[in-house]
Amino acid sequence: MARAFLVGRILVGCFYLQSAFVHFTQVGPLSRAAAGHGVPTPELAVIVGGLLLLAAGLSFLLGLFPRLGVAAVVLFLVPVTLIMHAFWADRDPVQQQTNVINFTRNIGLLGSSLMFLAVPRPWPYSVERRLRLPVRAPV
Repeated sequence: MARAFLVGRILVGCFYLQSAFVHFTQVGPLSRAAAGHGVPTPELAVIVGGLLLLAAGLSFLLGLFPRLGVAAVVLFLVPVTLIMHAFWADRDPVQQQTNVINFTRNIGLLGSSLMFLAVPRPWPYSVERRLRLPVRAPV
C-alpha cells in the first residue's frame, strides 16, 4: 500500500505542479478570464493561485507538511470553484456544461485532498520521514 500511496502522491502532486506552471506562464489569459468574472486584482489573484498550487504540489509530492498542502488546495479551490465555475449563472448551455464539468472536478479534487489529512504522518517515502522531522498529532 505504501508504494501505491507514493504513486498516487506523485500523480496528484504533478497535477498541482502542472496547474501552477500554467498559472505562471499564462498570467495574461487567466487574468482576463478572472477579470471577466469580476475578480478584483486578477493578475495578483492568478499569481497567488499559482503559488498555492505550487505549495500544494510540492507538499504532496514530497510528503512535506501535508496539512499546509491541503490548506493551500482549499484556499485555491473553494473561491475558484465558486467564482470561476458558477454554472448556475450561465445562460449559454455549452458554457454551463463546461462549468458543471469543471465545478464537479474541483469538488472531487477538494475531497481527495482532504483525505490526505487522514493518512498518518510521516508518510511513507516522504521527506518528513527521511529527515525524521517531528510530526504533531492532528488537533
